[in-house]
Amino acid sequence: MKKLLQDAGHLIRVVVVFAVGLILFLTVRSFAVPHSFGQYGHYRADSLNEIAARPISFAGRDACVMCHQEVYDLKKTGKHANVACEACHGALAAHVDDPEKLVPKRPDTAVLCVRCHEANAAKPKNFPQVVSKDHSGGAACNTCHQPHKPGIDTGEKAAAADTQAGRPVPAKGGK
Repeated sequence: MKKLLQDAGHLIRVVVVFAVGLILFLTVRSFAVPHSFGQYGHYRADSLNEIAARPISFAGRDACVMCHQEVYDLKKTGKHANVACEACHGALAAHVDDPEKLVPKRPDTAVLCVRCHEANAAKPKNFPQVVSKDHSGGAACNTCHQPHKPGIDTGEKAAAADTQAGRPVPAKGGK
């Protein structure tokens, strides 16, 4: 037994190093980890109050429909029916609170539409995709497509919807 302990000095040093390391780790952890961490599982509970204190940015579809019912009626029958208004128009809670003070600008369709519809092999094959340079020849998407109901409709209903929304009516023979 004496021989065993005599040769164990290097093992005792390793155990002491691990013990000091563990004590150091637990001390640093007690200062670094917030006290509310773990109260609701692997989660920092105080973050709920921090998030609740942030100002509201998005108004939601119902707020948009209150003033823009005609646009919603057009949109709900089109391909973009399930796309939230603020996905394209941005966060508009401030506009809902004071419509006269904050009048949002119209999105640039030449930039906005390609975010979702530019051809990409990672997208599902049945998702509408275009190579924008080849598809439009550089024209903005709303030259031929009505953004709220993007299928190309050359009839009077499309022209009336475009005129009502203040958009130019596309010329015949557009792509």
